[in-house]
Amino acid sequence: MYKPTKFLLGLLCASALVLTVSCNASSDSASQNPSSTEVSNANPCGSKNPCAAKNPCAAKNPCAGKLDSVGGPLAQELQGKPVLVDVFATWCAGCKNIAPTLTELKNEYSGKVNFVVLDVTDKAKVTQTKAQAEKLGLGKFLEKTKSKTSTVAIIDPATGDVLTMFKNNPNKDDYTKVIDAALAKS
Repeated sequence: MYKPTKFLLGLLCASALVLTVSCNASSDSASQNPSSTEVSNANPCGSKNPCAAKNPCAAKNPCAGKLDSVGGPLAQELQGKPVLVDVFATWCAGCKNIAPTLTELKNEYSGKVNFVVLDVTDKAKVTQTKAQAEKLGLGKFLEKTKSKTSTVAIIDPATGDVLTMFKNNPNKDDYTKVIDAALAKS
């Protein structure tokens, strides 16, 4: 039992050393090249995330911007208010992590935002959810995200445009910025 533990500890230390060296190398190259620093100040993740140039929210969230639209306008019952869609499963640790934030948003934006939960906990739930998603105009969205639990998207119901997407993001301010901007437009 001693040898495997020693091996794993050695592997962990080696990984930490590699990570430290690679982080230092990237910060040294940024300080030697001022133009790359300027670019990173304008968009801190622009070089790391190709979506960031199109979607400023993508700078903080690599999942943002990958799905531009759900394929068209959403169902009539969702029109007139921004739509927050939560891809949820009971077994998902990320879903549990963001649950308090989503509860706060539901309380704060009650009557101002449509909240949709797409439950993908098991096959039976996915079957029910697929029917619900098709009815609401979210079928394409579900197909692209059903394996990405703890994904939350804010969608313009009139166009079906995805305003932003977050993955396991408990930061309420990130959501409120997008929701408030969407409410100001409507």
